[in-house]
Amino acid sequence: MEILKYSKEHIWARLDDDGHITIGVSEFAQEELGEIIHIDLPGDGDEVFKDEPFGVIESNKTVTELYSPISGEVIEVNHDVIDNPELINEDALSDGWLIRVEPSSDSEFSELLAPEEYEEYLKEDIEEFEEEE
Repeated sequence: MEILKYSKEHIWARLDDDGHITIGVSEFAQEELGEIIHIDLPGDGDEVFKDEPFGVIESNKTVTELYSPISGEVIEVNHDVIDNPELINEDALSDGWLIRVEPSSDSEFSELLAPEEYEEYLKEDIEEFEEEE
């Protein structure tokens, strides 16, 4: 059974049946970014580290670093998304996935936010933003 979790940096991580973690950009992030026009991702065999940048996403609004929700070795890169970055806008949780990782620790995934916790985090984050304006 696949399990989906989120980071506070608006990245989703899915624990797949084979024990690997698939990583992508949350629906919220892709909506905020607008039309995604370019993405730069690590290569197969590269290491990613929790809370450190693993790639860059460019939209018609901004250029943003992508922060890894877990540490591990990249075992697969979604080349379709590199060739067609708009896949992230079309289907961020499925066809728009970014990388698959062999996790170096089981505990990092369990520390991520469950979907309902992420929704609550978004509500609080939006409320804080509106109060600052």
